[in-house]
Amino acid sequence: MGTAVALRHLAFEDLGLIEPWLRERGWRIHYHDVGVDELGTLDLAQVDLLVVLGGPIGAEEDARYPYLTEEVRLLRERIDSGRPLLGICLGAQLMARALGAAVRPMGRKEIGFSPLTLTPAARDTPLALIGDQSVLHWHGDQFALPPGVESLAATPVCPHQAFMVGDHAMAWQFHLEVDPARIEQWLIGHTGELTQAGLDLDALRAQAREHRRGLAQALDRVLSDWFARNRLA
Repeated sequence: MGTAVALRHLAFEDLGLIEPWLRERGWRIHYHDVGVDELGTLDLAQVDLLVVLGGPIGAEEDARYPYLTEEVRLLRERIDSGRPLLGICLGAQLMARALGAAVRPMGRKEIGFSPLTLTPAARDTPLALIGDQSVLHWHGDQFALPPGVESLAATPVCPHQAFMVGDHAMAWQFHLEVDPARIEQWLIGHTGELTQAGLDLDALRAQAREHRRGLAQALDRVLSDWFARNRLA
């Protein structure tokens, strides 16, 4: 039985579909709420899997959210340790920053369900198992590629959607983990952003219903492969 710790920046942007997947396999799960719980209390040596979740703040907004500096330091420590780390959306951006890459606005929002274009570099990685399954995109910033790291996936408006460092550290700009049955929490929590972007909420609801089963299946394939590579029980 392993221990997973999730760094959470916003209450409803949690582990989503990852949580029942882990619990079915006997994992213990703990949430560490960034900005509330002290990051210095985390003993990474006792964490078998570290997951860094999303949120609406900018990955380089240290002046407004000073705990980001400590979070980036923690992620660099985890990457260097060679132990499993998954970053999602903001978490992926913070991983890129920890590796020396910049995170900047795209100039537009990418919100909604659509497939990824997997790069040739993704062929022998767990990301290849997403296939043509649509995933949820919900961001306005993008990360540059850290030195020596290849892009594993892209969309027409965002050329870097995923990367890996070895087999142990995996970063997703997109959301494969979101439980479509709980999409209303996102629609309520991000109402200002959605209104500003002029998005059709009923269209997002319909997309969530359409892709619910496929997302769960794709997540299972990707995590099963990644866990096997990292010998996680």
